[in-house]
Amino acid sequence: MTEVEVVTRYAIAIYWSNANQAFIAEVPELAGCAADGTTYQEALANVETVIREWIETAKELGRPIPEPKGRLAFA
Repeated sequence: MTEVEVVTRYAIAIYWSNANQAFIAEVPELAGCAADGTTYQEALANVETVIREWIETAKELGRPIPEPKGRLAFA
């Protein structure tokens, strides 16, 4: 599986935050993995970058990387 395939297989929850005046994108399967953006598309692009960085850091630290589960039972 390529890096792009891995990144796009994680479920991403995107929502508007009045407090931050930005769209927030969270990846529930990767603890602490989130990003924001002034548009929905920007938040999505930013979180895809953060997913790559999250995985890279986990590899460097020898930590397990959860396999993408696809559709979540919660959001």
